[in-house]
Amino acid sequence: MTELSKYTSFHVGGPAQKILQVSTQEEIIAAIESAGDSPVLILGGGTNVLVSDAGFEGTVIRISNNSVESEVDACSGATLTIGAGENWDNFVLTTIKRGFAGLETLSGIPGTVGAAPIQNIGAYGHEVSEFITRVRTYDREKKEIKTFTNAECEFSYRSSHFKAHPGRYVVLDVAFQLRIGEMTTSITYLELAKKLQIDIGDKALVTNCREAVLELRANKGMLLSAEDKDSWSAGSFFTNPIISQQAADALPNAAPKWPLNDGRVKVSAAWLIENSGIHKGDEIGGARISTKHVLALTNSGTATASDIAALAKRARDHVQQAFGITLVAEVNLIGVEI
Repeated sequence: MTELSKYTSFHVGGPAQKILQVSTQEEIIAAIESAGDSPVLILGGGTNVLVSDAGFEGTVIRISNNSVESEVDACSGATLTIGAGENWDNFVLTTIKRGFAGLETLSGIPGTVGAAPIQNIGAYGHEVSEFITRVRTYDREKKEIKTFTNAECEFSYRSSHFKAHPGRYVVLDVAFQLRIGEMTTSITYLELAKKLQIDIGDKALVTNCREAVLELRANKGMLLSAEDKDSWSAGSFFTNPIISQQAADALPNAAPKWPLNDGRVKVSAAWLIENSGIHKGDEIGGARISTKHVLALTNSGTATASDIAALAKRARDHVQQAFGITLVAEVNLIGVEI
C-alpha cells in the first residue's frame, strides 16, 4: 500500500487502503461511487491535512483536473470557472498575468482551487469568498450534482457550508468574478502596507502586491519548499480565535485585536501562542514549532503524525492555561486527535 506521507505537505501519514487519481468530472463521480459506503478522503495538494500514522482505511481520491473557462467583459470584468484540482497559486499567477485583480493578497497559499471555498481561505485583509460566484459540487448523499450560489455557501471566517457538512460535498469546479485592472483595492492590512511602503488605505500595483505577499509568506516559512524542512507544514495550524468583547478586554493591551461587525473580536493566535510559553524551535520528537513563525508546526525530517499532534496539543494547552482561550485547528485532522 502507498504511504500518504508522499502526498502531504507535512510528509507524514500512513498507508492508504486504496488511492485513485482522477482528472475529469466523470472520473471524480465514478471514483466516489466505486467507494460505496466506505470512507472517502479527497486529497488535492495535501497541504491542509494531518493524516494519522495508521493511514486511512478507505478510498483516497486525488483530484488533478485543471479545466479553465473564462468570459471577459471590459465593463463587468472576468468570470473564470476553474477545475477543483488546479493548483491555487498557479491560478492566482495566471489571473495576474492576464490583467485581472483581486486575488493578489491570496498569493502563495498552498493547495488546490477545490479546497479554497471549503476553508474560505484568506490572507492580508481578504477572503476567497469575496470573489466566488458559485461552487459546483457532487452531493454524495443525494448522488447528484449540486451548485451553490455564494450566499448558499454560507461563508464565514475559515468556514463554509461544505466544512460544516464534512464528507458530503465534493467540489468539482469554482467560478470567480474578478475585475480588470493593474491596481489593488485599498490595502487595509498594516503588515502588507509597510512591506509595500505605502500608507493604510493606499493602493499598489497588483504585481507588486503579489511579490510583497510572497516575501512575507517566505519570511514566515509559509511557502512550501522541498529543500527547506522548516516549511514542511500545513501553514497556520490554528485559526485566529473569535471571542467576546469581554474576553478580549481581559487580554493584555499588547494582544492584537480586530473588532468584528457582530460585536465579537478576532485575536491573534500567534500572539497567544508566543505569550503562553511556547517558543519558535520548540520540539516534540521530530515535530518542531517553525523557527520563522509560531503558527506553523513543521516536520524537521523525522516527525510522525503523533509527534505533530502532541506538539499542537502542547501549544493549545499552554494558551488555554494562560488565557482561557481554546485554539481550534485550521488543519483537517484525519484519524488524529489533539
